[in-house]
Amino acid sequence: MSATRYGTGYNNWVNGLRATYSRELNRRIAEEKEAEQPEVTEINRVDRIHFYIKDNATQHNTIKFDQVHDVNSPKPVLRRGQTFYLAIRFKERNIDFEQDRVILNFVFGPRPSVTKGTMAVIAVENRSFTKSKNDWDVRIDPGTRGKDLVLQVYVPASVPVGIWRLNVRTGLHDRSLNKNTVLHSQDTDIFILFNPWCKDDSVYLEDDAQRHEYVINDRGKVYVGQYRQARGRPWAFGQFDDAVLPVAVYLLEMPAANLAHSERGNPVQVVRAISAGVNDSNDDGILQGNWSTDYTGGTPPFKWTGSVRILEEYIKQGYRPVKYGQCWVFSAVATTICRALGIPCRSVTNFVSAHDTNSSLTVDKFFTKSGDEIEGGPDGDSFDSIWNFHVWNEVWMTRPDLPKGYGGWQAIDATPQEESNSESFFATSSKRGDVGLNYDCPFVFAEVNADMMHWGEDESSDWGFSRLKLNQFHIGRMVLTKKVGYDGDDENDENDREDVCALYKDPEGSAAERLAIHNAVRGTQRAQRYYAMRDNVSEDCVFVLEELESIKVGEDFKVKITVRNESDEPRTVLAALTARSIYYTGVNHTIIKKAEGQIKLGPKQEQASARRVEYWRKLIEHCLIKMYAICRVTETDQTWTEEDDFQVLKPSLDIQVPDVVKRGQPCDVVFSFTNPLDQELTKCSLSVDGSGLLRPRALELNK
Repeated sequence: MSATRYGTGYNNWVNGLRATYSRELNRRIAEEKEAEQPEVTEINRVDRIHFYIKDNATQHNTIKFDQVHDVNSPKPVLRRGQTFYLAIRFKERNIDFEQDRVILNFVFGPRPSVTKGTMAVIAVENRSFTKSKNDWDVRIDPGTRGKDLVLQVYVPASVPVGIWRLNVRTGLHDRSLNKNTVLHSQDTDIFILFNPWCKDDSVYLEDDAQRHEYVINDRGKVYVGQYRQARGRPWAFGQFDDAVLPVAVYLLEMPAANLAHSERGNPVQVVRAISAGVNDSNDDGILQGNWSTDYTGGTPPFKWTGSVRILEEYIKQGYRPVKYGQCWVFSAVATTICRALGIPCRSVTNFVSAHDTNSSLTVDKFFTKSGDEIEGGPDGDSFDSIWNFHVWNEVWMTRPDLPKGYGGWQAIDATPQEESNSESFFATSSKRGDVGLNYDCPFVFAEVNADMMHWGEDESSDWGFSRLKLNQFHIGRMVLTKKVGYDGDDENDENDREDVCALYKDPEGSAAERLAIHNAVRGTQRAQRYYAMRDNVSEDCVFVLEELESIKVGEDFKVKITVRNESDEPRTVLAALTARSIYYTGVNHTIIKKAEGQIKLGPKQEQASARRVEYWRKLIEHCLIKMYAICRVTETDQTWTEEDDFQVLKPSLDIQVPDVVKRGQPCDVVFSFTNPLDQELTKCSLSVDGSGLLRPRALELNK
């Protein structure tokens, strides 16, 4: 009836009113219910943290570290001066930046402090970096979704290196609702290293090939032997092995390091700590030195072929010193530690290296009239020596603590020798003779630049000795290191070595080199007295000691002295010759041969005297022989002295490997050499080391 009375249009109008009123009512009810809901008061807690370990390692040039690939417990290995990514997953709800407050706390050491740079407190609130490059910073990454917060974190290029930890504190922005915060402590060790790829880092090294050689390359050579027959001893540095990085960090914790956590961003202080910690001067270092040839209870230094086995032994022994090391072993281990921490480092060998014990800038030898060396000198306290070779390290860094121009390669020496400040050894290589610079410059300068002086008994001298000889060219013949980009395994290959002697001194005899010596002498009181001594002796006889280039073990050799009388009168020459077996440090072991004689010369006459020497049963490790020759002209009291040393060469080890080797499959390798002696060899052993191939091992070879 109503439809007939009002029509279809009226009914549609009424239905529209009903729908509108119902919709509006439902809206108001929903809004009222929403208004009645309480504010969010529950804190959004952290469920877990993901570090993108391998992705970050690829960007930070740390992908080769074993810690990154540990299946059960991988660790982030990062470099300062770069950004890295991490993701935080929350438990309660999706992340809401208007409600949720997130703070990152990066902590370092046992007592983290913001003022000392060992704690960083970073609020997560921006989608771009807002702080200076000297501050920690974080930005929210566009990849953030739902409960997953993705962050990019910037690490300043000056932070301390070592193990950091991350704590995440969460709360609400409106503290009137809930003023509490919840702390999520992450127990993952975060290794942060020096960064030679970053221009803001004090160890920045511009050349990519050098960065690869001195930071990434895990194998190389350490040069040993005698300067005429220098050998590049292959060494497996193994800085990415799982045992290395933890020991490198532990080294900085040693009492010998004496290094506050706040100072561990300063490479100058860090390398001083490394040079102190590699040796056992304070009873808790990595290696115990031994130069006695009695290696009972340990491994002879010449049997080590890499650093990893040493560091593994150090850990297994409860962080007690490993027996035994000598200079090239100390240096190689220091190279491993430095490269692991991100400091560009190389082992360098100074051939004919002076050990000046009294700061005279000379190496002094004293002889009796009969030609015998006086051990300890006339007062028993002069123990200068000339090492056939000595190996130390160079590390690359800026030196803001020194005048401009002294940055670059710096010398550190992990071999325990003369005690330095804080038992560590560190110096810039000043070839200008600036021995007054920080730390150990006088000692390093003398190692390469010292003059050699021979003194002989002289009854007419008030002191009882007169100077027989001043040799300005004997010390510092070569300073060798492995050349960038060459990775040969042949010990005798000269193509992969580089002589960096020019970093330490100008060419011998040049005006600049003599000026540097005199500059250094002016800064050393005792040296002034030694250089002030002069002789006024007529010299009309010329002497030549024939140098020996190469002797193979088992072959005899002759020592030959040639004397020429250039005067118009006859001359009588008293000659004394001594051949000794010596340690590579120049210390005498035993006399091989001693001979004395008289040579009579007519005017303008020349005569040679030769002696055959049988030696091999008196050789010790390194097979080094030193010869002293002293001649005195009776008529004029002219005295001549000369010394020469050489190495008896041992046969090379031959290694044969298959032409085709499959990854993950065993293969046979044949090691062999020929015994050149007429005596059977016993108690033989073989040391095998190969970074990334196998764990190092020593094999006893029984017949």
